[in-house]
Amino acid sequence: MGDKKRFETRAIHAGNKPDESTGAVSPPIHFTSTYQQESVGQHKGFDYSRAANPTRQRYEENLASLEGGKYGIAFASGMAATTALFQTLEQGDHVIIGRNVYGGTYRMAVEILSNHGFQFDFVDTRYLNQIEDAIQPNTKWIFVETPTNPLLELCDIKSTAKLCQTHGIKLAVDNTFMSPYGQNPLALDATLVLHSATKFIGGHSDVIGGALITNEKDLADQLYFIQKSAGAVPSPFDCWMLLRSTKTMALRVQKQSDNALDLAHRLESNSQIRSMRYPGLKSHPQHDLVKKQQLNPEGIPIFGSIISFELESVNARDQFLSKIKLFTLAESLGGVESLVCIPYEMTHGSVPPVMKKKMGLSKKLIRLSVGIEHVDDLYDDITQSLFH
Repeated sequence: MGDKKRFETRAIHAGNKPDESTGAVSPPIHFTSTYQQESVGQHKGFDYSRAANPTRQRYEENLASLEGGKYGIAFASGMAATTALFQTLEQGDHVIIGRNVYGGTYRMAVEILSNHGFQFDFVDTRYLNQIEDAIQPNTKWIFVETPTNPLLELCDIKSTAKLCQTHGIKLAVDNTFMSPYGQNPLALDATLVLHSATKFIGGHSDVIGGALITNEKDLADQLYFIQKSAGAVPSPFDCWMLLRSTKTMALRVQKQSDNALDLAHRLESNSQIRSMRYPGLKSHPQHDLVKKQQLNPEGIPIFGSIISFELESVNARDQFLSKIKLFTLAESLGGVESLVCIPYEMTHGSVPPVMKKKMGLSKKLIRLSVGIEHVDDLYDDITQSLFH
């Protein structure tokens, strides 16, 4: 599929050619662990499904196309993808990570990978000078989320990529919160993009997955080797589910973002809400960066579907949760249904209290993942839950 095709077209057609043997418009799922060989060492490109599977290859082709990359490497979860990325390190290597990173990434870095001789520093990646001050001679990667989870802080990808090039460092961007539809870090000179495909790529809260996308062949070859060797691969069925889901990503993500922007504007003046955080509001301190960096395929700013805000007390928070109906209390985000989460005790439960305080993470903080329901119903649900 040529690069000139637009996002929505590539989402449907990349990796989705009709089956050659039957003409089936939806290609079959290859449920097989192994493959017949014509003779020893002679096969049709596949010998064992941990190493390669036709359904997984189609899904990887699709994701790479949507992120504007040459190589896509699929994993069984977002954390499996993150771990594979860090497995490219050697003992003594140093990584700079955004301080407001997902709790699972923090846990993996501090409690597991640091035991293997890797070094990690957590930095406020909103500020380029703080990133530069943290660079050491052994720094190999800068790993950022933008927007961050759950405080929706941004990192200037283009400027950070330029800094990385100056110092010979690679830049990885966790693009989970925006999806390939809402942000393309590779086009802003990042080395690699990471996704928890569980979120907007899957979009229906029914499958777990992760992915890495890059344009660098040597890095891709290294990651494919780790994928095959470590074996944290998604099943053929999961790949088929995710491949089916990317076909509607543009419709879903745009609608979710439109709903969230509408809700944020309506809720911003609500007297019971404190510290409203949403990149689409002019009150967001990085609103101008958002408009340059988070663009849909038409080049129009898109602000995402995550809204975070605080209430006056933990008791008010709990009363809100007891009344909310359409927002399900659950971890995760990016699904067609709206979810509500308390990051302090849920997604970031494993992060030490001292680090949470440093992040600015409060027990009173509520994170909404806005779905595709009718926005008026969502607004009514939130406002009746705030009334007490």
